[in-house]
Amino acid sequence: MLYGALADLALLLHFGFILFVGAGGLLVARWPRLAWLHLPAAAWGVAVEIGDIVCPLTPLENHFRQLAGKANYTGDFIGHYLLAVIYPSGLTRPGQIGLGLLAVAINLAVYAWLIRRPRLPR
Repeated sequence: MLYGALADLALLLHFGFILFVGAGGLLVARWPRLAWLHLPAAAWGVAVEIGDIVCPLTPLENHFRQLAGKANYTGDFIGHYLLAVIYPSGLTRPGQIGLGLLAVAINLAVYAWLIRRPRLPR
């Protein structure tokens, strides 16, 4: 039971991380100090996507699933849980790289807007 809960926790952390990478720039608009967390997270997320790296949370989740007596899955988190939701069917490697670059472009646009917006006096 404990290992199953730990596997589910790793799953939730992974999903939260993906959301933070994609939308964290919007949180930085409200809380600018979050940039110190978001920028390295976004860099890692893009590196995983473009570099075809397996995020360490995937093997951690699989380890806990195995200890809980549940079936492991092959591949990565996105491919197993979110592929049908995030990626269209037939996505190619160039398409995957394009999505990674799109994440970079979106975050660059948000940060450019944050830097250029007028500051309100305190």
